[in-house]
Formats: sequence, C-alpha cells, structure tokens
Amino acid sequence: MSFLKFASVACVALTLGACASVFQPNYRAPLETKREAFEHLKPGCDNQDCPLVNIDVVHFPDEPGLDAAIDKRLREMTVNTPDARVPATLKAYEDQFMREAQPRYSSYLQAKVREQHDGIVVVELSSYAMTGGAHGMPGRGFINWSRREHRELTLQDMLVPGQERAFWQAAEEAHRGWLVASKLDKDADFIRQWPFQQTPNIALTYGGVVLKYNVYSIAPYAMGHPEVKIAYPRLNGVIKPELFPGRG
Repeated sequence: MSFLKFASVACVALTLGACASVFQPNYRAPLETKREAFEHLKPGCDNQDCPLVNIDVVHFPDEPGLDAAIDKRLREMTVNTPDARVPATLKAYEDQFMREAQPRYSSYLQAKVREQHDGIVVVELSSYAMTGGAHGMPGRGFINWSRREHRELTLQDMLVPGQERAFWQAAEEAHRGWLVASKLDKDADFIRQWPFQQTPNIALTYGGVVLKYNVYSIAPYAMGHPEVKIAYPRLNGVIKPELFPGRG
C-alpha cells in the first residue's frame, strides 16, 4: 500500500471514530421534559366540598419507555384495597373515583424529576387519597431509569451479585444515623415501636443512595415520609461501580 493510500484510509478511520463520538448521547445533558398538570372537580358539583382529582405528571418525549413506566406506577399507586384492580388508564381511574366519591374526597397523583445525573433519571412518584377518616393516605415511590439501557433499574440491577445482605446491613447502619440526627436514638419506646425495615423505595441520587419510607413504616404518620441516606463510599463492592456518580 502506498503512503498516500495508507494516509487516506487512516483519515477515513479517524473521521468515522470522530463521528461515532459526536453521535454518542450526551448523558450529562438532562433529558427534555414536558409537564402535564390538571385538576378536575366532580361534574355538576359547585361547592367547596366537591370531590376532585389532581394529576401532575412529567413526560419524556425522547424516552417513551420511561413515560410508560411512570403511567404504570401511578396507576398501581391508586390501588388502596386488597380487592381493587389496577385501572387500565389514569382516565379510567379518574372516572371511577368521581362516580364513587363523596363530598370532600380527593385524589392526588404526581410524578416529578428528582435528579438527572450520569445517564440516570430519578423520578419521584407521589400519591394521596382522602376517602374519609381523620386524614388521607399518602404514598411514595421512585423510578431509577437508565438512559443507556432504556429501562428501569431494580435493586438487583444495582447490586453486585451476592451483596443484597450487605446492602441492607448498610441501610440499617444508615437508619441508626437517622435516629441520631432525629434525636430519637435515646428514645427506647420509639425504637421498640418503630424498628428498622426494608423499603422498595430506593433512589440512586448524586449525593447517596436514598431510602424513602411510607407513613407508618419506621415512624408515626406525623413524621411523614422519612428518608435514610447511605453514602456511596459505604457501598464500595456492594453497588455496581458503574453506578457510582462520576464513574459511568
């Protein structure tokens, strides 16, 4: 091969490599989002006790799979009794709620972006249903969405194989730190009544792995939704290294 021909082939290779680099997704740039928010009162009602449904959702035009995951999780969060079925759509849920609602009943559903970093989108989900009684019942959840894999990451996806026990040991240590920070570590009655529990609500935030608890889980209703944070250095060898901020 002549020098000129070799140089030409090398230039083409370099150009293709540069193009491949240019067309890689920029995971440092946040995904575009669009918000959809509305509040509907029960048709025909015109007083201050009208039942209502309030929905506030974020959409991701470039990640339709994440949109679908959010829709599914919000519909699941409307199920408050053992015999209830997951509604086919949020509109179907609203219609059913309005048909059965009594004065002062209300339902709130929200999905918002908590963080975007390192190709991970953390969506926080919230629900609240007032259907009689002294107060309504709130719910919380997270979706950890991998932009690289276009799917939700479960806890098993996050963990190094065989490290689930180590993860929950780290979580229990972090819970003890939460008790100290909340000035509850000396309250023997509180510790006995509200012991540490596992939670499905786990978020890969930039500052640490966050565990969020529903009301009545590790604290009374008045304390809302406690958050326990595990620092990433404590999870070396437990969480997959590529999921640590800055390593992906």
